[in-house]
Amino acid sequence: MSKVPSLDYQPILRALQRDGWVIVRQKGSHIRLHKRLPDEILKLTVPAHRPVKRSTLAHLLKQARLTVEEFLALVR
Repeated sequence: MSKVPSLDYQPILRALQRDGWVIVRQKGSHIRLHKRLPDEILKLTVPAHRPVKRSTLAHLLKQARLTVEEFLALVR
């Protein structure tokens, strides 16, 4: 298993958008994203930080139902 990287929020948002997430709104330094699945809507809040802490990114990936390897493939 790969290690969770420390990244700025922009590449994280781009990778999530490649995975089908849509930016819904932003309030302050928090960006809200939604992803529609056939039977549910997933919701995610990404902090607009430079960099986003590795532990925070690990939690976001768990909520987004992505592995580190899947996420890294979307970043590149």
